[in-house]
Amino acid sequence: MITKITNENYEQEVLKAEGTVLVDFYADWCGPCQMQGPIIEELAEERTDVKFCKLNTDEAVAIAIQNGISSIPTIMIVKDGQIVYKEAGLTSKAELEGLLK
Repeated sequence: MITKITNENYEQEVLKAEGTVLVDFYADWCGPCQMQGPIIEELAEERTDVKFCKLNTDEAVAIAIQNGISSIPTIMIVKDGQIVYKEAGLTSKAELEGLLK
């Protein structure tokens, strides 16, 4: 399952979540984001130990700005409320699996 993140639920769903949360910052018009989406969906089906979230930067501009997101797609990994990884660009499934260990 993938949770949709908004300005209203970001703090509760990401920052206050226990364990590991992967946030995919994207926009509908972004070509690389459309390639990243299926990778995230596949991982979300396989991994129950990680919470997967998607944040549309056009809809949640305040959160994107707050997190310094200047290009998309950007993957951010949060563990117990602390950002432990943030990188822009298309990320392969193998790379993501490595980051989530």
